[in-house]
Amino acid sequence: MIVEVRLKNCLIFSDEIQFSLKADMRNKKFSSNVHQENGFNVLKTVGIYGPNNAGKTCLIQGIREIKNTLSNEFSKLGSNIFSESSISEAGIRFLNRGREFDYEFHYDSGREEYPYEKFVEILKDSYGNEKEHLYFLRDIQKQKFICEDKKLEEMLPMISKSNILIYLVDPQAFNLVNETKTILTDFASKIDVIDMNNIPLNKTVQLMKGNSKRQKKVVDFIKNADLDMDDFVYLDEEHFRWNLGEFEKEKPEEKALDIPEQFMEQIRLCSVYHGVPLPSVLFDSTGTKKIAALASYIIEALEDGRVLVIDELDSSLHFKLTRAIAAMFNNELNRSAQLIFTVHDINLLDCKKLFRKEQIWFIDKDQAGVYLYSLADFTALKGVRDNSDILSKYQKGIFGAVPEPELIKSLLDLDIHTGNQGE
Repeated sequence: MIVEVRLKNCLIFSDEIQFSLKADMRNKKFSSNVHQENGFNVLKTVGIYGPNNAGKTCLIQGIREIKNTLSNEFSKLGSNIFSESSISEAGIRFLNRGREFDYEFHYDSGREEYPYEKFVEILKDSYGNEKEHLYFLRDIQKQKFICEDKKLEEMLPMISKSNILIYLVDPQAFNLVNETKTILTDFASKIDVIDMNNIPLNKTVQLMKGNSKRQKKVVDFIKNADLDMDDFVYLDEEHFRWNLGEFEKEKPEEKALDIPEQFMEQIRLCSVYHGVPLPSVLFDSTGTKKIAALASYIIEALEDGRVLVIDELDSSLHFKLTRAIAAMFNNELNRSAQLIFTVHDINLLDCKKLFRKEQIWFIDKDQAGVYLYSLADFTALKGVRDNSDILSKYQKGIFGAVPEPELIKSLLDLDIHTGNQGE
């Protein structure tokens, strides 16, 4: 589970932002919304609000690029375009198998190098005091090299900067590298980052082709979303009643589904209405298709204890469905899955029945920069309590992060009688 994400001089962020998922256990409300393990307390669900183009997607992208870096996949982590420095900084604290770790690195997009890395484990005593156990520090700019393994420490100044350490040193030769690589890659492999406007359907296709308990749970999830369907099935050629040739030139409207090499498999996913199976990608609404694509990710996350990061969770979904999804992750039956999402739907701004204050975050920007902050920063002294009407206060702009459109100015520039632009 993610405990904290830090980004500096990265993407839209110039100054450092800290996105924390630590639970404040002085607040006992909605304790089921908190994962508690070995003295560590992590929020199961966090929602992020803010105007369009303020930085919500950049935060999600930052998490994705950290995952890609740890997985040795191509990373697009670049420095802030308005900065003179080409070095971006990223850090992530996470809980994995009951232990808490923190990994941070710098990436020089100009040189395509990693000039800084630090990996530590966070140890907590019986009184809740924390201290760091350092695995290694590699700071090439300051020529500072510290490592638990002294033989490896001697090698650090000579190791290439072209990648992070775990992919430059043979893990079979050094136990410390092997342990570090296992911890970091295991954590990264549990993160799924999804854009609701481009959800890969392949996971659902592959799951529906089989015959497992998880498949049934995915189908139940789709049906329980109140979509007025009898069933959701994958039909093989023998049972598919439609002539596939009729659909070869058909294309779904959604970009994520417009994949020619996968289309003939996707079209076998059928929603059954009144006993008649219809190809979902061609006949269902955009919202229904998104639910079908998202279902496998949600079920897998809850069953396997994964981290699900979703950009624009409420895109094409009814507000009651987004509330229900958040409630699934907050539920006490969820042992170790985590949901992080950006959202515009103000119906989720509910600290009376759904969220703790620290589970709601805002992102805003002005000429000076971008700001990321939690609802928990607004205390009772500022008139914001757990039982406050958060939705009303947000609408009034008390928390910021609300757009102020002035579209009436565009209307005044139009000649509404002729439909031509005013001269």
